[in-house]
Amino acid sequence: MENTNKKVLIINTGGTIGMKRTEKGFSPAPGFLAEAIESISDMSREGFPEWELCELEPLLDSSNMSVREWNNIGSIIYENYEKYSGFVVLHGTDTMAYTASALSFILGGLDKPVILTGSQIPLSEIRSDGRDNLITSVIIASEGVVSEVCLYFSGKLLRGNRAMKMSSDGLVAFDSPNYPHLADVGIEIRYNRAAFMPSEKKSGSGIALYPFLEIPIGVLKVFPGIQFGLFAEIMTEKLSGIVLETFGAGNIPNNGGELLPIIKSAFDSGSVVTVCSQCPAGTVTLGAYETSSALKSAGAVSGRDMTTEAAVAKLYHLFSLGMPKEEIKLKMEECLAGELTEN
Repeated sequence: MENTNKKVLIINTGGTIGMKRTEKGFSPAPGFLAEAIESISDMSREGFPEWELCELEPLLDSSNMSVREWNNIGSIIYENYEKYSGFVVLHGTDTMAYTASALSFILGGLDKPVILTGSQIPLSEIRSDGRDNLITSVIIASEGVVSEVCLYFSGKLLRGNRAMKMSSDGLVAFDSPNYPHLADVGIEIRYNRAAFMPSEKKSGSGIALYPFLEIPIGVLKVFPGIQFGLFAEIMTEKLSGIVLETFGAGNIPNNGGELLPIIKSAFDSGSVVTVCSQCPAGTVTLGAYETSSALKSAGAVSGRDMTTEAAVAKLYHLFSLGMPKEEIKLKMEECLAGELTEN
């Protein structure tokens, strides 16, 4: 469907980009972002896409984001889908990759851009990186070249559920180590169409909303000397989904013998354990080494080259659809929204 209306909806969820300096540090302030945008002359000049601003209430530091906010953002996009040619979600950087991953599953059948962006320095400050991030995101959202959930930051357009925050204080804060950029922005916006979502991964039946339920999900990071027995009490029916961050291609320490019966017990109780790697780049291959083959035998599934953020969002999605655990295990190793590379 060709978009004739080039108006973009900017959804402000909070985060550094719209924060105001206070005695206690930078903090979200209702209405302050609109004032900051008014000072950006490019956003009101002739030829710039039309845009409207919507603010969530309350505005949040992104560390306070939850399933409720993810569903709320998805609902706003779904309810306003026909009115705009694209959407820009302003968000704090700390959990932006989690929200981008969540929205890629909450919103089905997208044929318009949804671009998450933010900044490391508030718009109200002199050296803010937010001006370019905001201006470029609105332009990309209006052009409609890419039609999936993306994250734009510092000249890189990334697939949302492949993105990771790579730096807490650098202006080049995000990358997607296991997937090419969807666009690189310099003097021109150079789209990498070969990296766009294949049409067969889209429903083709129009926009659909798949809200998340408040499913108990846990993440456990393996470290040298870890005492797995300490986690036995929570890795049961108390957790529906568990993301296990292992070494390398899916390896655990030799004392992982403690872990295997815990995984089997968790699976028997209805939990799904997904193995991801602590390495930013590369893939999990259960069975490539002796220390990982036991995980597979115990019932764990491979997250392949998914980020932890994507694995968490995908577990929320599949459990919220009411699938049985055996089907969820199969789906976790399938590419549903561009979140992993299939063999």
